[in-house]
Amino acid sequence: MVGPKDCLLVVDVQKDFTRGGSLEVPDADAVVPLINLLARRFVNVVITQDWHTPGHSSFASSHAGRKPFDTIELSYGTQVLWPDHCVQDTPGAALHERLDVPHAQLTLRKGFHPQIDSYSVFLEADRRTYTGLSGYLALRGIDRVFLAGLTTDFCVAWSALDARRFGFAAVVLEDACRAIDTNGSLASAWAAMKAAGVERARTFQVQAEPMNSAPPM
Repeated sequence: MVGPKDCLLVVDVQKDFTRGGSLEVPDADAVVPLINLLARRFVNVVITQDWHTPGHSSFASSHAGRKPFDTIELSYGTQVLWPDHCVQDTPGAALHERLDVPHAQLTLRKGFHPQIDSYSVFLEADRRTYTGLSGYLALRGIDRVFLAGLTTDFCVAWSALDARRFGFAAVVLEDACRAIDTNGSLASAWAAMKAAGVERARTFQVQAEPMNSAPPM
């Protein structure tokens, strides 16, 4: 059962990651109706967006002679280079047009620091720059997060691992996520999540407490 101390994190369900987007994830559109149904079972919902500056350091186009999915070393370690995607205030950065979660209480944007990528919704890739989500959830009395969205092996996995780091129980809803799976990244992500105590479930297993449950004080 999920209740007032649980929160659904809807991770980066944006047009650039779905059909026809610049960083299209296979079958990504299929998560949208699942998330729309799933969100109705949660009192607390947070939506996140990648929100990159033009010329972001994680874009292959920002590095001469590099192509998407190459890796380079930045000040904080190894960085996968991506096609330009989710550039601030462009159509590709918008949430998927069929995402319907009107009761979401917060939309959190990440990846807007030009020199730092951000997969996790809690902590950016330098592992020092906070998004503020951990504090927000703690102050709201949340103690468990459920994650759905894009992608299983990057933003969802990093977010689940950081949820555990900050003391939250974490559950990844695998059928409401899709992966890029480059160079074995999906298997590695699941192994890391299992080792960190992240649970793995499917949407049909998520049931809501009765609607008279009060939100946390």
